[in-house]
Amino acid sequence: MNNECITTQAVQMPRAGPPPVPLTNRPITSGKFLFVGGQKLLVRGATYGPFQPEPDGCEYHTPREVMADFSLMREHGFNAVRTYTVPPRWLLDLAQGCSLRVLVGLPWEQHVTFLSSRKQMADIQRRVEAGVCQCAAHPAVLGYAIGNEIPAAVVRWYGHHRIEQYLRRLAEAARNRDPAGLLTYVNYPSTEYLELPFLDFVSFNVYLESEPKLAAYLARLQNSAGDRPLVMGELGLDSLRNGESGQAQTLAWQTQLTFEAGCAGLFLFSWTDEWYRGGEEIRDWRFGLTSRSRAPKPALAQAARVFSRAPFARERSWPSASVVVCSYNGGQTLANCLEGIRRLDYPSFETIVVDDGSTDNVPAIAERFGVRLLRTPNGGLSRARNIGWRAAQGELIAYLDDDASPDPHWLRYLASTFLEGDFAGVGGPNIAWPGDGFVAQCVDQSPGNPTHVLLTEREAEHLPGCNMAFRKACLAAVGGFDAQFRIAGDDVDLCWRLQQQGWRLGFHPAAMVWHHRRGTVRGYWRQQFNYGKAEAMLEKKWPEKYNAVGHTTWSGRLYAKTLLGASGWSQRRIYHGTWGTALFQSVYDARPGMLASILMLPEWYLVIGALALLSLSGFFYAPLRYLAALLVLAFIPPLLHAAISGIRAVSRNPHAGPLRKASLALGTASLHFLQPAARLLGRLVFGLTPWRSRGARRPMLPLPNSFTLWSEGHWQSAEQRLKLLEYSLRGNGAAVVRGGDYDRWDLEVRGGLLGSARLLMVVEEHGQGRQFVRLRLWPMGKPAVLVLAALCSSLAMIAALHLEWASWALLNLPAILLVGRTLYEAGSAMAALRRAMPIQQRPSSPVDTQILSVESRAKDAANVSPSILSEASL
Repeated sequence: MNNECITTQAVQMPRAGPPPVPLTNRPITSGKFLFVGGQKLLVRGATYGPFQPEPDGCEYHTPREVMADFSLMREHGFNAVRTYTVPPRWLLDLAQGCSLRVLVGLPWEQHVTFLSSRKQMADIQRRVEAGVCQCAAHPAVLGYAIGNEIPAAVVRWYGHHRIEQYLRRLAEAARNRDPAGLLTYVNYPSTEYLELPFLDFVSFNVYLESEPKLAAYLARLQNSAGDRPLVMGELGLDSLRNGESGQAQTLAWQTQLTFEAGCAGLFLFSWTDEWYRGGEEIRDWRFGLTSRSRAPKPALAQAARVFSRAPFARERSWPSASVVVCSYNGGQTLANCLEGIRRLDYPSFETIVVDDGSTDNVPAIAERFGVRLLRTPNGGLSRARNIGWRAAQGELIAYLDDDASPDPHWLRYLASTFLEGDFAGVGGPNIAWPGDGFVAQCVDQSPGNPTHVLLTEREAEHLPGCNMAFRKACLAAVGGFDAQFRIAGDDVDLCWRLQQQGWRLGFHPAAMVWHHRRGTVRGYWRQQFNYGKAEAMLEKKWPEKYNAVGHTTWSGRLYAKTLLGASGWSQRRIYHGTWGTALFQSVYDARPGMLASILMLPEWYLVIGALALLSLSGFFYAPLRYLAALLVLAFIPPLLHAAISGIRAVSRNPHAGPLRKASLALGTASLHFLQPAARLLGRLVFGLTPWRSRGARRPMLPLPNSFTLWSEGHWQSAEQRLKLLEYSLRGNGAAVVRGGDYDRWDLEVRGGLLGSARLLMVVEEHGQGRQFVRLRLWPMGKPAVLVLAALCSSLAMIAALHLEWASWALLNLPAILLVGRTLYEAGSAMAALRRAMPIQQRPSSPVDTQILSVESRAKDAANVSPSILSEASL
């Protein structure tokens, strides 16, 4: 079949209907929402039909009856209709006349094992193509649903990969017939794990009659939808079993909650109690907003009330807010940023632009928009942000980068999260600016972009600086941003300091901003280099937040397009329940193993470099030439990761042409090689190296040691003693790790990548507050290091037997360096532990003086909150 569709002739509209309203622009998706002609489109819809077929086979009655239904919909604020079968062309004409957009359902045998027959698969595809052709290019078409609720048992029978591949095939067939048409698949909780990145927006049918459960599930769906809009395909309640009053009350909060959760819209199930399915009238339920005779129920009035004020229908006392934009030579994008702020829908806010010593037209742009302008000599991003919040008058301080633009309801989503939870800060996603150039599109699919880290679906561990808001009182309490972070890292540091105070950070998936990605390869390189520098600065201030290699150990889940799990390095585990009967079948991405994690670190490039040097040494010692094979193998992991990421980048851009897809795949793959190199260089230049030392400067001999402490009249639990020791160590710059549930040690201090020291404490109780504390310290080394050193020594011995003395020296050198470095780092860690411990005392000696000295050291060095230290003091 060719790409041109022959459409049926439109049926003339009844004269009694309203005058036609032109719907000339077709909807598009941008970030988390749908837009028409630059205006946000919140879908306010109802499902419609099918009804008992007419003699001519039409499942939607007559044009006059449909016109009456559509007119009533329009009067009550509806703007969309969802059908389950392909509607006749005249129905689309009537919908256009009533300013209604139609989500067209493409029906096929979803309830059977349809992949068992190639003939059936081809027939389904032909019917999907024919259905799209029947509606193609009509201005009333909202989009096409290429499927609806494939049963969980069928998906489990074939496996989710085969179902995903077939739905992709249907989507490509539909897109070929109507390239501008939006596509979705209407899923439901039992198969929520289906990954369908080729769809334009995500749709779900959800029936939950508990407000907290629906709120939690909507948050889960929003995060799994990622950068795409989420539309509720069905929401409803049966008035036959719950009463019309109960139906109205439930639909009111369901509808309100759906919009406040940031969904792009919803379809209430259904418009009328009349429904025909499976060859018979359905009469044992009444989900309709109207009766079979089209008499309105109370639920219709409730829906109209919520629709009229969406997305926030409840009366609220909104807190005052200040939007702060810090700019240094950002005149190229600042106008777009301020234009977006000017379109914000919020009752009380001010806009502040902090000009951080710009030499371009930033002041002129700010004055043109009439915002409050604060000019200061260049002092870095953190200092500019501090100037902004200190001058602000709002209760909430919302930060935007000068290359970002907010959604019109951005501030309301942020403020509503503050109102609903006890949060010190709140943020949202940042999504690539639509229409950016080719390099920016590749950068968006590459690692290193600002992203959020979530502990739960609504609580964050980290909020990126381009989209974050804080209570002004909380900023004042922690002293604002640390001015040492001039370019990056300030947002991470602030989030950690707020959480150190015991405060929480919130997240709203719809509080989105459009954010320009770097538009040149050079700009991307500089950004990643600076991020590497910021990581080095953060590691010096927060060593306990980093592992031995020097990477952040997040407690939450990192949300990014380039997650390892999304690129094939970890397995997706799907919870089906016993015999596949679970109502909510969720997917869980298992964390990549240690080997996979090491292979994807920037430091893997150092391994490649070391293997290259050893391979070149084969000119002096022939056996080393065989390491060239290992060198080739070392290139495979980053190459494979880049290739997979390039393929996935193409799947996320289904509207691109063949040449564009190939270019996008190649460009994205290339940046996956570039980014780790830039990040690694920034880390190495500023001291964040795998061979850095974190222990005491003067190491001690790494031998096991035991210490004792006698305490009279000052009883203290082992946990409190360990806490104070931990704070003292951290205050002195040591990287401390607590023992886990299955460990026979309490604290570990890392001297570096290779060596560490551990501590175990036991407290003997002698009555009347007297305690005898025993402490044991011992060094630790990496077994793999010893194995590698032994291997090098063995090769050196072989070289000596052949009188290859140059090779003998060359091979012994890494063995000596590895063993020596391990001993040094273990000794440094031992010394750090020893220095932080109370000195040994005779049983009869008082201990209050020494305890106070340890507490004073911890307060001064660790800069720990006094309330926390008091709780853990000796």
